Amino acid sequence: MKKIILSLSILFFISTNAIAAGSSSSDSGSSSTKTNYEKAVTHIKSAKKYEKKGKLEKAQKSYSKAQKLLIKSNKKKPNKADTLNYLGFTTRKLGDFENGEKYYLQGLAIDPTHKGINEYLGELYVATNRHNLAVERLEVLKSCNCEEYDQLKAVIAGEKSKY
Repeated sequence: MKKIILSLSILFFISTNAIAAGSSSSDSGSSSTKTNYEKAVTHIKSAKKYEKKGKLEKAQKSYSKAQKLLIKSNKKKPNKADTLNYLGFTTRKLGDFENGEKYYLQGLAIDPTHKGINEYLGELYVATNRHNLAVERLEVLKSCNCEEYDQLKAVIAGEKSKY
């Protein structure tokens, strides 16, 4: 009987410490440590704000930082449509339409209905004078009832240029 009580006490002690260790590490680890992808998204948001204010040099620096982080993220966790979407976006924003398109197409191979990729790829097609391909991307978004559809439609119509 003493052995059973001792065994149960040891198990209780081990499980209590494991739970405590698990909760403290997950609380501090998840909220304070950002992934490269999360850091990149922060830089992209900053870059978009700089663009709206006309601070294009600062925007380009933020896009460049984001792109470097996304490349690292893509190497660590390849074939994530969201990462490829933003890789295409930052690459396009830095003026490399050819490689931006490659990232978008890789992302579409993973998720053909990805709203962001379809919108941004459509914008790239408008910027590179391939209107028919931009319209194809718009058709993919037609039934989504989403802002990506409206934004791409505006770009195609020439109401708003954001490429």
